[in-house]
Amino acid sequence: MRTRQSLWTANAGWTGHSDGPADLILAFGGTGPITNAGMWNDLSRRHPGAILLGCSTGGEIHGADVLDESLSVTALGFDRTKLKAAEARVDDAAGSYKAGKEIGQTLAAPDLKTIFLLSDGTRVNGSELIRGMRACTGNDVVITGGLAGDGPRFGTTYVGLNDIPRPGRVAAVGFYGGAIEVGHGSAGGWDVFGPERRITRSKGNVLYELDGKPALDLYKHYLGDDAKGLPGSALLFPLKVFRPSHPAEALTRTIVAIDEEQRAMTFAGDMPEGYSAQLMRGNFDRLVEGAADAAHQAAVPISGDRVAVLVSCIGRKLLLGQRICEEVEAVQDVFGKQTALTGFYSYGEVSPHAATNCAELHNQTMTITVLGESGSA
Repeated sequence: MRTRQSLWTANAGWTGHSDGPADLILAFGGTGPITNAGMWNDLSRRHPGAILLGCSTGGEIHGADVLDESLSVTALGFDRTKLKAAEARVDDAAGSYKAGKEIGQTLAAPDLKTIFLLSDGTRVNGSELIRGMRACTGNDVVITGGLAGDGPRFGTTYVGLNDIPRPGRVAAVGFYGGAIEVGHGSAGGWDVFGPERRITRSKGNVLYELDGKPALDLYKHYLGDDAKGLPGSALLFPLKVFRPSHPAEALTRTIVAIDEEQRAMTFAGDMPEGYSAQLMRGNFDRLVEGAADAAHQAAVPISGDRVAVLVSCIGRKLLLGQRICEEVEAVQDVFGKQTALTGFYSYGEVSPHAATNCAELHNQTMTITVLGESGSA
């Protein structure tokens, strides 16, 4: 496998080199650059025949740097791995499962090994999207990726596959054959606080009641003065959600909207009735340690070039503030500078749990996908 990277910023223009033959171009950018028709078409001209996949972000990861309103581009060339792309439209959360099935049906094949997925970040139920894909691909195919971002605004997000990114899209690339090597990792680093409660009324990704009481009222009670900043302040106080019988398989969920009239909260993924839920809050050092833990999980022995695609949550970026580069540097310390780093800050992360290939939607985590080819020179 061969990797080349380039970066566009408003101050410096283009730096680095990514021209020439490639099989896959990953492009992560702020809303302005990623939706700029001239820049997108320029990428297509510079890499004729390559699959061009990208999305808007809550911040771009390029090497050990974290930027805003830039365009980070990574060109990948493969020697013995076949690629195939697919896309679907998703207008609202109710269409998530169908969109996932469309992607899965297009990519499914006996030699499909892994899928990298990008999705609209505000119109989708990520849990249902992944469930639809797995219905067609099975649970042995590794699915990773993330939900597009719009900075801290939670407005319109954009995904593109071979043409200019637009809202309401899901796009993915499948990797086929025995040569592709993939590692994956996901970790948080958040601390729980407050009592453990039971989800007593919910529908899909909308939470209505905890322990028989309005969920939004309880949430506001524990947030205190921070409740005035909802829904934005919810990024700093996610929920740990798990089946009582399987606490080790806990997921982190972040609020994307609140309903004052219904006293309810909408999340990026499912909030199943009967599950337990507990509030969480961030700790700077633990978040950085979580990023390093994800890197250790994802590390696989690959000779030759490899790329690590980092998808981290916008909530982590807001909490870490000026220390945000520390979590990316912690990943680089694990992999070394010979591994190309790219990625973005998202509205949701897609990765299996560490001990399984079965993908889930995560929030407030650092997820890492490492790609390379076995025996690469």
